[in-house]
Amino acid sequence: MINENRKDKEIRIGTVVEALPNTTFRVDMGGGEGLVFAHLSGKMRMHRIKVLVGDKVKMEMDEYDAAKGRIVQRM
Repeated sequence: MINENRKDKEIRIGTVVEALPNTTFRVDMGGGEGLVFAHLSGKMRMHRIKVLVGDKVKMEMDEYDAAKGRIVQRM
């Protein structure tokens, strides 16, 4: 089993632009960086935290693909 530490992940802040099916979202990173495809983390699903269009969110970026991420906190 692979042990991944959250400290190693790149954390970014963005704004939700579009809500898609299956708790996936398009997030604008701002600063001309473009849109990122993101999904909710397991803890946010488990605690039923709602994320709406216009919310600022904290994301962990995928280390292999800069166009994907995981939403870990609603701000």
